[in-house]
Formats: sequence, structure tokens, C-alpha cells
Amino acid sequence: MSKVNVGIVQMTCTADKQQNLQKAIAKVREAARNGAQVVCLQELFTTLYFCDEENYDNFKLAEAIPGPSTDELSKVAGELNVVIIASLFEKRAHGVYHNTAAVLDADGSYLGKYRKMHIPDDPGFYEKFYFTPGDLGYKVFNTKFARVGVLICWDQWFPEAARITALMGADILFYPTAIGWDITQDEATNVEQYSAWQIIQRSHAVANGIHVVSVNRVGDEAGVKFWGGSFFANPFGVIIHQTTQDQEEVIVKELDFDKSDYYRTHWPFLRDRRIDSYQPITKIFLDDE
Repeated sequence: MSKVNVGIVQMTCTADKQQNLQKAIAKVREAARNGAQVVCLQELFTTLYFCDEENYDNFKLAEAIPGPSTDELSKVAGELNVVIIASLFEKRAHGVYHNTAAVLDADGSYLGKYRKMHIPDDPGFYEKFYFTPGDLGYKVFNTKFARVGVLICWDQWFPEAARITALMGADILFYPTAIGWDITQDEATNVEQYSAWQIIQRSHAVANGIHVVSVNRVGDEAGVKFWGGSFFANPFGVIIHQTTQDQEEVIVKELDFDKSDYYRTHWPFLRDRRIDSYQPITKIFLDDE
């Protein structure tokens, strides 16, 4: 298909997992009524963003993938004939947990999962306490409507992840996200951080000639104001639509994959890559060590 209707769900969350799941399902239904064929939910949408603290009790929030949430979402995907991208807290084994996105095809089948590769550890974002870095590599999923590449939140700051996923043939890069600003910071810092967050993802669209869809949460949680601002960018980084920074929203936009051919032809970055010169990038830093 050369054109696909993509839906995003930007919402607030509570401490009740089942309530959050049912809310997300209701919003997926809304997106489907508005014509969505692929729907992406935000990062860790069944819970509050629990990584604001290091608390062993929070491991109880994790679940198997496939598991209860994907089973329920699979039924919805098959019923509505939509692809669903669902970011969940995965319990892989006792003591091994991941930040994972499952992809469910439009017939309800489970296509697989991507485990977040880049794990942050910052004040208010103590993810290394909870998540083992992904070991599945970068992934592209062949869904009924599009080849979707899925990366998660902190991954969005790394151009290498976007490049590899694009080279694997993704039609769209999706970034389920949970990011915001510390309410004790000044407004100028907040604006600067949001701008950087959007610019880096728009740059992935430009560099790879591919649509980028970033889906963030909203609401105040434990001293962080999640800034919403979810957006669609075309393959030259132009913002097709940006949501508000303080409201729940369900948005559906048509993405035209032929634009990737147009931009990649007129601005042939992929053609002119010098892959023979890129070996140094596999090192941490280019010093004498």
C-alpha cells in the first residue's frame, strides 16, 4: 500500500493497570472509527511512569509478552482490522525485565516484539534499575498495511538506531515515548528540551527519507509534567501534525509512502553513504585507548 492511515493515542495514566488498558482500547476504537489502519500507543501505557523511583514493588507491574495485555489487544486488533503497537513492561524471567513493544497485526496475530536497546539512568528516569537492555536487535515488522519499525523513547536520541531500522526497509519509524520536564525547572529550559527532542526525531526523518511518528503521554506524575506534543513528520522532517502538550488526544493522519521515494531521489543521502569509511563509529570514543 502506498498510503496508510496512522493513529496515535496520547493519554494520561493512573495506578490501575486494567483501567489504563481499557482506556487505551477505547481510544484505539476511536482511532479505528476515524479510519486508522495502524495505531501506536505511548510508552508503558498500562502504568504510571514508575521509573521515577527505584522501588522493588514496581517489578510486580511486569507481565509476559505475549501475555494478558497482548491477548486482549489482539482480539481488538482482529475485530477492528487494525495494527496495534503496544509498549509494555515485560517480565522475561525471574529477575530479567525489559521495556518492550509488541506488534499485533490487523488479523489479531502476534507478529513479535522489540526490546528497548538504549536504557537511560537520570534523575526521575531510573530505567537501568528495571530494564535489561534489549537483545533482539533492531526490528521491522511486516504488517498488513505497512512495514513498521519500532524504537522506544531513549532510542530516539540515537541516529544509529533510526538508520539501521530504516535500512531494514521500514516504511515508518514509530517512537512510543514517556518524556517530560521537571516542574522545578524554568520554562526556558523546558522549551529548549522539548525543541531538542522534536528536532532529533525530525532529523531521523530527513536523514533516512522516512516518516517518523512519535507518541508521548500527558499528565503530571511524581514531579514530572509529561509534555505530550506527539507528532507526525514527513520524510523531509516537516511536521504534519503536532498534538497539544496538556490534553489527551486521538489523532489519525494519512501517510503517503511515495514521498519517501520522492525525497530519497531528490536528496539521495542513502545513495551517497560511504559505508567503507564508517568503521570508527563502532568505538566508544576515538582516542588512544
